[in-house]
Amino acid sequence: MAESFTLLVMPRVLVIAPNWIGDCVMAQPLLTLLKKEYPNQPIDVLAPSWVAPVLRAMAEVDTVLETPFKHGALQLRERWRFAQILRRRGYSAAYVLPNTIKFALLPWLAGIKKRVGYKGESRYGLINIMHHDDAAAPRAMVPFYSALASAPTDKVPTQLPRPALLVTQTQIDEVLTALGLSAKNKLIAFAPGAEFGNAKRWPTMHFARLASSILQSYPDAQIVLLGSSKDNAVCDEIKALCPSVHHLAGKTSLTQAIALIASSAAIVSNDSGLLHIASALNRPVIAIYGPTDPGHAPPFSDIAHSLSLRLACAPCKQRECPLGHQDCMQKLPEEMVWQPLQVILRVSA
Repeated sequence: MAESFTLLVMPRVLVIAPNWIGDCVMAQPLLTLLKKEYPNQPIDVLAPSWVAPVLRAMAEVDTVLETPFKHGALQLRERWRFAQILRRRGYSAAYVLPNTIKFALLPWLAGIKKRVGYKGESRYGLINIMHHDDAAAPRAMVPFYSALASAPTDKVPTQLPRPALLVTQTQIDEVLTALGLSAKNKLIAFAPGAEFGNAKRWPTMHFARLASSILQSYPDAQIVLLGSSKDNAVCDEIKALCPSVHHLAGKTSLTQAIALIASSAAIVSNDSGLLHIASALNRPVIAIYGPTDPGHAPPFSDIAHSLSLRLACAPCKQRECPLGHQDCMQKLPEEMVWQPLQVILRVSA
């Protein structure tokens, strides 16, 4: 449910968030930098409802405003009306993280004087403090977003804070109880889905074999499969191969999934939004990369393993394998994941 909109007098800062969970996590260090720049101004974040729970776990965010627009639609009249609501909230600055014209329209229509963002879709005039990115040498996501906190420059920002989310023990306990899980038994999270496409998915057989290896060593372990309802089919396959896992994909809210990840001894994940949530919660992470670049959005946990076969055809960055074999994932064996995971679980014990 969207936050209520009220007339506010104190100057505020508006951040228009990305539409993807992982990108929202990668943008969190920007909020940390903005909080230092505007210590006396609350930071509001405008975001789609499906990423709002991630933003509510960020200490820097005062209010999350959920976007009322349909995905991909211009809806110019609706944007003008919403911009008038933003105008009444009294923003001194707006930081526009999506690269589209339709999101750059909002702070312009709202009369916000300082409008910061990347050139994107040739947004001259809509963005009046414009940053440029070198498409031939793209920077990692954290410095990409964090650069917006400073004046435009070709230099890549360094010594940046890493993404951080906050979950209380009370929240964790409530979710464990609601889902019938034990706080006493080791919990390992699997994130076998990938919103981007099938090419990023490690095979279900590998996940099932890994689960069996874990349960042989830790019979009381609780292995939870996390994801959205779109990941049901993938998780059904893993559940059929290893019935002892807890299939929770599509059965938990994102808020509950965040709490489960916060309570986990480790998470094994494809390159997905849940991977970056785990990293921002500083949980031990094993990240599996195939068609995407491990250096573009790496995990930042104190204990993190980025696994990739680094084949000659990778990273292709395609949704489906253009060669039809998906060797970058198919040939990455469960033993390659189990080896570092054993060390993590042994230490956590």
